Amino acid sequence: MKSRENLVRLKKFQVNEKRRQLLQLDMMIADFERMAGELELQIAAEEKKAGITDIHHFAYPTFAKAARQRCENLRDSQADLVQQRGAAESVLAEAEAELSKAELLESRDSKVREVETGGRSAMIG
Repeated sequence: MKSRENLVRLKKFQVNEKRRQLLQLDMMIADFERMAGELELQIAAEEKKAGITDIHHFAYPTFAKAARQRCENLRDSQADLVQQRGAAESVLAEAEAELSKAELLESRDSKVREVETGGRSAMIG
């Protein structure tokens, strides 16, 4: 019977770990969004200062070109993280389902123990 309690504890730990991973992914996605937004502002300021917005123009600012590439890389990484988040949500749902099953089994076992101990005390009394 003790093993079911350990199983429930293990499943709770796994669910909490999956939630933590999901939270980390959310934080990274938000960070990438913020950084990309800042880069876009810097790009716009640099283009305004140079007076050139055509990225193919020979005099397009080097900083703006590098920042634009960095921004694209951030957006690509962000898209990858969104996909990872979707997978992580599925894994969390599975872990929560397993936890529910384990809790149900543990609850059933504790009721059986109560009936058994109740029956024994009635026999003794």
